[in-house]
This record gives sequence, structure tokens and C-alpha cells, in this order.
Amino acid sequence: MGKDYYSILGVSKSANDDELKKAYRKLALKYHPDKNKSKDAEEKFKEIAEAYEVLSDKKKRDIYDQYGEEGLKGGVPGSGGSGSDGSGFTYTFHGDPRATFAQFFGNSDPFAAFFGGSGGGNMFDADMGDENDIFAQFGGGRGGGGFPGGTFRSQSFNVGGMPQGGQRKQKSQDPPIEHDLYVSLEDVDKGCMKKMKISRLVGQADGSARKEEKILNINVKPGWKAGTKITFPKEGDQIPGKIPADIVFIIRDKPHDKFKREGSDIKYTAKISLKQALCGCTVNVPTLQGQTITINTSGEIVKPLTVKRMQGRGLPFPKEPSKRGDLLVAFDIKFPDNLSKNTKDLLMDMLPN
Repeated sequence: MGKDYYSILGVSKSANDDELKKAYRKLALKYHPDKNKSKDAEEKFKEIAEAYEVLSDKKKRDIYDQYGEEGLKGGVPGSGGSGSDGSGFTYTFHGDPRATFAQFFGNSDPFAAFFGGSGGGNMFDADMGDENDIFAQFGGGRGGGGFPGGTFRSQSFNVGGMPQGGQRKQKSQDPPIEHDLYVSLEDVDKGCMKKMKISRLVGQADGSARKEEKILNINVKPGWKAGTKITFPKEGDQIPGKIPADIVFIIRDKPHDKFKREGSDIKYTAKISLKQALCGCTVNVPTLQGQTITINTSGEIVKPLTVKRMQGRGLPFPKEPSKRGDLLVAFDIKFPDNLSKNTKDLLMDMLPN
């Protein structure tokens, strides 16, 4: 008795093309020998391919529906070995289910990239050992356990993006892979070059994937604001059938021990006592450029909301780097924890209401 191709694919005899494609896609992925290591997977994979090749071809399917497998392969008595229409048509499965799989998915062998290649690891290298080791800040581990691996691998390569339905579809591109790049205020003040090492998968002709390292140079311009994005188009995994994802670095302000950024202005907070606030004092204010500015508050009372503005001592304007923002000097006034009765009486007499 010949093979029941409809049962093999798990579809009815009235199944349309879309139903056949859906059934083949599901079963081929399930029984692909590179994924399924059971002893009968290879044979099942071959039967599924043969069934799909026959039922997805109208001429083959018509002959099969009328005469079964024997008629399809030229074995019906009285047909002259030519099938049902006398045209001399016979069909023999070529025996290569991987070729059917590759033709259906529009790839040489997508499963080689999943299970047989040199995958593993992550998009960003973990071996740099300094602040430019961007992978160390991502989380998701160091990419053990095989391809696709860590957090960004799942973004840069997506099974659902494979061409389906036996036809080549227009390539799709995964969302950008974004990473925060923390830059010191000194670097923003002068501009700098950051070198970031990434590792990505590059698909090979045989369907496997190898790891490739690359250095991306980021030219941080003077005055760039937090949130500025630098995009490296198509620098993600180079996988057949997919447009590589863009890699995007987002500028962030690295916390500073003296200054806080406010746009193109920077703010410094000077600590003074209540006595200094009331009676005046001299405050030495540092700058990003390594200089010191002296502020004398004699003759004035420094209030908690007092701010001194040093024009042109801030950061460059991003679109006009020859001009700068200001250095803002605020004051943190320390009040005494307690006062003696005599001191309180003295202050009551001296201070205005």
C-alpha cells in the first residue's frame, strides 16, 4: 500500500496551499535532524519533504489523488507507466529533504545557523576589561548555552523573520540594538573618541555562523547632550535572509563628583557655614578646564536660593561649539545643630525681626 501523504502532513484531502505550507513548516522544523536527535527524525523529515513536494504541485497531486503513490510513480496497469494523463509523466522523490527545506525557507540551511554553526556568545564582547566593555553592562550572562544566546542575540536574529511559504519575501530588519554610552563631563567639554569592541555572527555559505570582532569608533563631539544617538547602520549579526540590525549608542552623562549638568550649563554647589553666609566669605570654585575661580561674598548675605552665574564657563553648545553655557554656583548652607541659651539671647538682640 502506498504512502498517505495527507496523513504524513496531518491535513485533509481538501487542504489548500496555505494549509499545506503551514503543516510542512511546523513538521519540518520539528523533525529537522539538526534539531531533533530521535532515531526516526531523519526518516520522518524525508517523508514530510516528499509529501509536501507532491501535494504542493497541482499536477503531481491530481495524479496522486486519482491513482495513489503507484500511479504517481508510473506503476498503474494500463497507463503505460505514464500516470493518469498519458503524458509520460512520472515522479521520483530526489531523496534530499534538506534541499526541500532550503527552498521552502529561502536559505541554504537555516538550521545550521541555529544548531550546527559556531554560534554562542553575545553581540558585544566581554573581554575588554574597562569602561568600554559594553557587554558587561547589558546583563543576560556571558552568552553560554549556544546560539542564539544572550539578551541582544534574540533581537538581532529572529526565527519568525525567516521567509515562509515557499517564496522569497522581502528581507526584514530587526529593531535597533541600543546601548547607553556614559561619557564624562570632561570628555563632553573637549570632545573625544570612544572605541567600542563588538562581536557579531557572520553567516557562512554552508549555513553556519562564525564570530567576528569589530571596533566601532564613536566621535563624541564637544557639547553633545545626554540622549544624543549615534547609529551604526547594519552592524548587527550578518545572517542570510535578514537585514542586519543597526547598533545605536545613546550618550549619557557619567556622574561627576563636583558638577551636575543642566543643558549646556554646569552647576557647582559650594558648602559654607551659616556664619559665612551671613558675614561673607571667599569661595574657590573649580572649573572643568582645571582652573579655579574665586568668589567673594563680603558685603552680601548668601541665601539658600542664591546662585552665582559665571558666564561662558559651562559646556560648548552642540551646534555652535565656539560658544559656551555658564557655570552656576549654588550654596549649601550648613546650620548649627544646636545653640546655647546665651548665643540665642545674643542673636535675638542682634538679628532683625
